[in-house]
Amino acid sequence: MSERGRAAEVAEYAQRLHARGWVANHDGNVSVREGQGRYLATPTATSKAAVRADELVVVDDAGNKVGGRGKPFSEIGLHLTVFQNRSDVHAVIHAHPPTATGFAVAGVPLDEAFLAEAVVSLGPGVPTVPFAAPGADACRALADYTRGYDAVLLGGHGVVSWGPDLETAYLRMELVEHLAKVALVARQLGGVRPLPASAMPKLLEARAKAGLGAAPPSSASGKKVVVACAPAPPGSDVEVYDPKRAARAAVLPSPGELASIIRQEIAAALKK
Repeated sequence: MSERGRAAEVAEYAQRLHARGWVANHDGNVSVREGQGRYLATPTATSKAAVRADELVVVDDAGNKVGGRGKPFSEIGLHLTVFQNRSDVHAVIHAHPPTATGFAVAGVPLDEAFLAEAVVSLGPGVPTVPFAAPGADACRALADYTRGYDAVLLGGHGVVSWGPDLETAYLRMELVEHLAKVALVARQLGGVRPLPASAMPKLLEARAKAGLGAAPPSSASGKKVVVACAPAPPGSDVEVYDPKRAARAAVLPSPGELASIIRQEIAAALKK
């Protein structure tokens, strides 16, 4: 895609954020990797409803403006943190979808796996990055979560999602907000019931087959690999799968192929 085409796409997705009610005022930003240490991003102090392709800004690896008409936004460091830690990522979106942001500012985690489809699309959960002061502290806090996840809640702030392209990053943002809405209703009805731990390895394998992430690793020690929320006790015959250490897949199938793969793999996983 040409630089002009990418600029038009960035503007389109910025406007979608506003249309969905996921940003207000000058909130949120969209960025894409241009290559050779250059990134195309939405400008600061601009409503996402008003972003135009010819108003975007180009920054370097340090966040310094190297082209374009706009000015870099103050949180460009968060986007660059993702790009610098994930060579497979080419698009980052930050927004404040109301329900998911409500979980973030209330300090309520959204990291339980309770929908099979979401495990395939996003992994075992959406973690909350602890609140940190804007700037270098916030970037350091986010860095630890970039290598094992594709979307996070920012404590006291909002949501960041990323992917190999803008469509994927946007759909992941949409799914985080959907999960938050489902979790909110479930809490009103008595609480979220996590998926059985026994279902997780197969769902994560389905995620890997769909090109969305890594499967639980095989163990050289011969121990059984499981998904859990705490380390295995000393001397245990199991190893706990840690998504932060998982390698990430960089190439996605087409949307139609992806939907078919996900349906087939989820059905197969839940039959076993």
